Amino acid sequence: MLSPDLVETLLRQALKGGADFAEIYAERSRRRRMIVRSGRLEEAISGLDYGAGLRLFFGTEVVYAYTNQLTREGLLEALETLLRAKGALGQVDERGAGGLDFRKALPKGLHTPRTPYGEKDKRYRLERLLEAEAGARIAPEIRQVEASLQEWEQEVLIANTEGTWAEEKRVRTRLFVLAVAQDGTEVQTGYAAPGKSVGLELFDLFPPKEVGAKAARQALTNLRAKPAPAGTMPVVVGNAFGGVIFHEALGHLLETTSVAKKASVLADKLGDEVASPAVTYIDDGTLSHAWGSTEVDDEGRPTERTVLIERGILKSYMVDRLGHLLTGYPMTGSGRRQDYTFAPTSRMRNTFIAPGDKEVEDLIASVEFGLYAKELGGGQVKPGSGEYNFAVQEGYIIRHGRLEEPVRGAMLVGKGPETIRKVVAVAKDWENAPGMCGSLSGMVPVEVGQPHVLVSEIVVGGRA
Repeated sequence: MLSPDLVETLLRQALKGGADFAEIYAERSRRRRMIVRSGRLEEAISGLDYGAGLRLFFGTEVVYAYTNQLTREGLLEALETLLRAKGALGQVDERGAGGLDFRKALPKGLHTPRTPYGEKDKRYRLERLLEAEAGARIAPEIRQVEASLQEWEQEVLIANTEGTWAEEKRVRTRLFVLAVAQDGTEVQTGYAAPGKSVGLELFDLFPPKEVGAKAARQALTNLRAKPAPAGTMPVVVGNAFGGVIFHEALGHLLETTSVAKKASVLADKLGDEVASPAVTYIDDGTLSHAWGSTEVDDEGRPTERTVLIERGILKSYMVDRLGHLLTGYPMTGSGRRQDYTFAPTSRMRNTFIAPGDKEVEDLIASVEFGLYAKELGGGQVKPGSGEYNFAVQEGYIIRHGRLEEPVRGAMLVGKGPETIRKVVAVAKDWENAPGMCGSLSGMVPVEVGQPHVLVSEIVVGGRA
């Protein structure tokens, strides 16, 4: 995308202007989306975006500019804007006199797709979406189905004044199915949305017909469900997307974005017991083909497996470059951004509770009366404290150690740092699920996950 000579010129000019550190992030992204609704193709669009961001550090003060003019003139103009903002334009610092010795790391291809986008045409994609739509038509009560495919191909280059030169091609594919069930005036929905850092082999990993049927079954279950009870009770939280509670209400508290500002209740807690001994909590950017995995982060550092909490003890935070400078904690390859229009911050990648040694059946059997939150939906979290409320997308009453009637309308309410202390048992069936996470550096792909976990008590909001 950019020649080494041009990159070196820009970085040296930044050092001449007095910057302690300078970084260039260049990107070319292609996105495609196709939507089928009730058997008809409703949308098929694609777009190409490209640009670059320049970031300069003056101590712990950071200035950032971006441009989609990837010419020498356009990039120099962006750099001059930053130096002018610092009153450093025209200064000559001797640190910019020497050359830069870039250490170019060749991509390992850890997440290379098996079926690249170019191998299949639009008709192939349309046929798979129609399969998903047909797969959801499992009962007369299914009145509407929407199936969509999102594809994302991103090429990045990150270079900095420490000699880093990292390039990577990232490919992600995700299939969405939304099913609407209706019986008289009652309307309920079901949803399924698998995604991976793969190409169109996603359809082999998650057959579209099965994805559609999963969404429809959830909609039909909710259609016959009774109103959920309210009160404080034991809750068995399902695996995969069940981990969204701890992603939102715990994981964000462990990013130096909040830790460095003392805006997290878990700041300055390294070495303390912050969770149940049953809990080991991990953020891993190296998982093969996971939705949130990359070979390098958006600061050019190799991604890592970071054990955040080990058997209840806080071991690490997620640390980007600025977070490192502000706190002194070692960097963990956690610098991420939505695209070149954002400066990176510390962000989660694939974050999950590690598997335990219990069987799911044993967790349920140990509950006299409680809730099985099989699938979670949307929710809200209060930054800093981790106070949360999350909707239960699919839930069941547990009575005398057995799953009983489905219920709807349940909300889980609590504080992440308190809830993680009340995890009394963790099953073996670890699974992750994809999602999009928003924070200071925009929306980034992440995975959330866990095995089934038993929480001794959570406040459940309901209508019964």
